Amino acid sequence: MYALYAASYRDTTYARFRKDLDDKTHCIVLRGVDGAIHGFTTLKRYATRWQEADIRVIFSGDTIIDPAHWGSQQLAFEWIRHAGQTWREAPELPLFWFLIVKGHRTYRYLRAFARDYAPRAGVAEGDGTRALMDHLATQRYGRAYDPSTGLLKFEEPMGRLAPALAEIPAAHRQLPEVDFFLKRNPQYARGDELVCLCELKASNLRPLARRLFDAV
Repeated sequence: MYALYAASYRDTTYARFRKDLDDKTHCIVLRGVDGAIHGFTTLKRYATRWQEADIRVIFSGDTIIDPAHWGSQQLAFEWIRHAGQTWREAPELPLFWFLIVKGHRTYRYLRAFARDYAPRAGVAEGDGTRALMDHLATQRYGRAYDPSTGLLKFEEPMGRLAPALAEIPAAHRQLPEVDFFLKRNPQYARGDELVCLCELKASNLRPLARRLFDAV
């Protein structure tokens, strides 16, 4: 896992990777038929209070897939299945996907999965959504989070994308969601991260994601 991580990010050490991994509660791993690790995504499931009510959160950590296996969607499919399993453990409690994004590929998963998420092009965040985003980001990152921009900016880089991954193909730049991401996070290559939020429930998911979410 660390070999994939180190190939994808700058400003990293094994100690930093291990510390971040230890903070997470789950890890979904993509393996080949020979057992070799081709990708992984980490997450932290936790409960918190918001506006005098209990909510649950899935915080996404690093998602890395070996470029040789970018065509595979199995990691994404397993993630949304896991989200559905998490929801069914306590369906009476709202479940939110909280993620920080420094790459356009990760940001595009929001549109692939969900109907409504924030931030996104052409839709202003409601006051409640913005307030919850600000709360979760400040709770976790303190003064590194700027509510006026919705961005995390670290004094010391926390893992810039490797140049090959930071480069955005011309065809991708034509996509509305990528154009929006670049406008909201123009310094992504320096390690700035865009805070995003999505409620995980069947009615908010696109058809394929909903089928996976509902699968028992």
